[in-house]
Amino acid sequence: MTGWEPTPEEEAEEREFQRLYGPWKAFDPAEVAELLEGWDRPWWLVGGWAIEAFTGLARRHEDLDLVIFRRDLDAFRALLGGRFHVWSAGDGALRPVDDERPEPHPDAGQVWLREHALAPWRLDVILNDDRDGDWVSRREPEWHAPLEEVTWVGDDGLRYQLPQIVLQHKARLDRPKDRADLEACWPLLGPAERAWLRDAVRRLHPGHAWLERLD
Repeated sequence: MTGWEPTPEEEAEEREFQRLYGPWKAFDPAEVAELLEGWDRPWWLVGGWAIEAFTGLARRHEDLDLVIFRRDLDAFRALLGGRFHVWSAGDGALRPVDDERPEPHPDAGQVWLREHALAPWRLDVILNDDRDGDWVSRREPEWHAPLEEVTWVGDDGLRYQLPQIVLQHKARLDRPKDRADLEACWPLLGPAERAWLRDAVRRLHPGHAWLERLD
């Protein structure tokens, strides 16, 4: 298993988070695929699970990030059929998304799922904007592309974000796990993917600590 351990500061932050919002018991990719079986809308996985699928190296996971298009949230809620409560999450605000309040909080970039108030959270669903059906980058909103150009399908049949795009997102926080993911991916990326990531980090984060590794 590729190694990274949370720092004491991260562990303290996680304890405080759970005291405020409640515990997590995240789905794994197979459970998400089962949940979404038969759904005819696009969905894909990002974050650590996308890194693991690309490298083939097992790693620690604190959560799972599923992505759907924001336009498909109503269809996603219909698929759940009341099995889970849906809450919009963003900017420190949580509020239910239901028939009375079908729109997420204006600052929410994702929704969280749990079965009921005493149950752990199971899934973080990122709401990705689209432009005429194209995927839109959350880091560079002017960049949009067909979903097939920014994702790939793994041996398990699931769709994942391209690793260089996952790393572009991870560069902003630069946590121990993000640096470990960079080290796991870098030897496996081709020249074009390395150049793309180098340019993206330099463009978005001039002087970033990663640039010495990416050169």
